[in-house]
Amino acid sequence: MRIAYIFSTGNASYILEKMILPQLESGSHGVTVVGMFFFVDNNYMLEEGNPTAVRLAALAREHGILVMGCDQCCELRRIDDKIQEPFTIGCFPNLYGALSKAGGLDQVITL
Repeated sequence: MRIAYIFSTGNASYILEKMILPQLESGSHGVTVVGMFFFVDNNYMLEEGNPTAVRLAALAREHGILVMGCDQCCELRRIDDKIQEPFTIGCFPNLYGALSKAGGLDQVITL
């Protein structure tokens, strides 16, 4: 199964850092993650040098995972020029276009 995550709640950092990332790092997550999209304060996890960003960037490079922060959220928090490579920022049309290139998507999960 190929999935994408949308991180929009205040619990998203805990879920990503304590559950999803360790499973992806150990190869035990059970699905193929093709994309992640971050809203509001969750974009701070994408800031260059953030420990979560560093871990996620390694996985994104290794597995070709799209990682995108909401452009308006990043701009509002003044981190739009501080996003970890290879992450990007954009809006829903950008997300849809990028995910359509991922070769199929079975489910989107919002956390």
